[in-house]
Amino acid sequence: MAFHGCCFTLALALLLHILVILFTPNTILPANAHRSSNSPPAMKLNVIDRCWRRSRNWQRHRQQLATCSVGFAGKMTNNIGTDLIRYKVTDPSDHPFNPKPGTLRFGATNIKGKVWITFKQSMRIKLEKPLLISSFTTIDGRGASIHIAGGACLLLHEVTNVIIHGIRIHHCRAQMPGQVLGPDSKMMELGHVDGDAIRLVASSQIWIDHNTLYECQDGLLDVTRGSTDITISNNWFRNHDKVMLLGHDDEYLQDKNMKVTVAFNHFGPKCYQRMPRVRHGYTHVVNNLYLGWEQYAIGGSMNPSVLSEANLFIAPESGTKEVTWRQDNNENGRSWNFQSVRDVFENGAHFSQTGDSAKRPHYNHLQTFRVADAKAVRPITRSSGALRCRKRSRC
Repeated sequence: MAFHGCCFTLALALLLHILVILFTPNTILPANAHRSSNSPPAMKLNVIDRCWRRSRNWQRHRQQLATCSVGFAGKMTNNIGTDLIRYKVTDPSDHPFNPKPGTLRFGATNIKGKVWITFKQSMRIKLEKPLLISSFTTIDGRGASIHIAGGACLLLHEVTNVIIHGIRIHHCRAQMPGQVLGPDSKMMELGHVDGDAIRLVASSQIWIDHNTLYECQDGLLDVTRGSTDITISNNWFRNHDKVMLLGHDDEYLQDKNMKVTVAFNHFGPKCYQRMPRVRHGYTHVVNNLYLGWEQYAIGGSMNPSVLSEANLFIAPESGTKEVTWRQDNNENGRSWNFQSVRDVFENGAHFSQTGDSAKRPHYNHLQTFRVADAKAVRPITRSSGALRCRKRSRC
């Protein structure tokens, strides 16, 4: 009996030892850290990505994305609901006047109401004329490699509640004046269109997230003519001169009401200037990575207010180390208010502040988010740009 009791005790001890080995983590997490079974332990995600990227079932719950936006765009829940139309692009061809069902232009212009556009497969789309996107439209490139390149690109004209996510937009070309099909299937007369990747004109509540933009004929992203309540997040901007323009021109005073959040983006390599360049208005530039510049990173004129918060600025090896550029504030009384708060500067980068104090963004409860420490900018911007998302796998 004693022999059997001893064997039982040894077996129990061995079993407990095996269980300890199997269920004890091989690293000890800090007290304030958490590990999700749906999230890679080594990946650090920003507040937007934490909202949806942890799930393997992102494809089944695509519309969850609309609840994840932060900054001045606020939550994009106007883009979802029981009346949402789901549209899938199956045909990469384009016709500017009479688009076929299954093409991107048909989904973006011919369908009334809320529409969520996805793609059946990877494709390269050459737009014959600028794509005018309707209000309450989401273009969701997750699950495929979508390139819009080699022709015209995206134009948001007097629209609201638009999401552009997961698209690679590059080599956009200027377009001659002419007609094109616009929202609600109405023909529109367009003047000369510069070769911007994405241009916003008099539009509001727009979220541009996780796109890759590069090598276009003019700018990569322009926010102009009274556009406001914009969030530009998690994008990868590279290989370009004039990257981002906020504010139409010096004389367009309506841009004083412009409010833009620029967050979690990766600028570089080979971005030369305008990251962003701001006229009038207010811009919150937060938790971005700047991998050098040629002329400057952040610039402005016409009395803009820019709060640069917890960004990482890595100056180029040669050339200017100054982050900012300003138009001469003695010319016609022009001035600016640029403030740096908790930014980190490497390789000799430095930031010339102007103005009395840092103006906070005063986000409402649908816009506000916790700003990460600048030391975390490298990991939380590592996956900026269009993601490679696969079925039943995390993005």
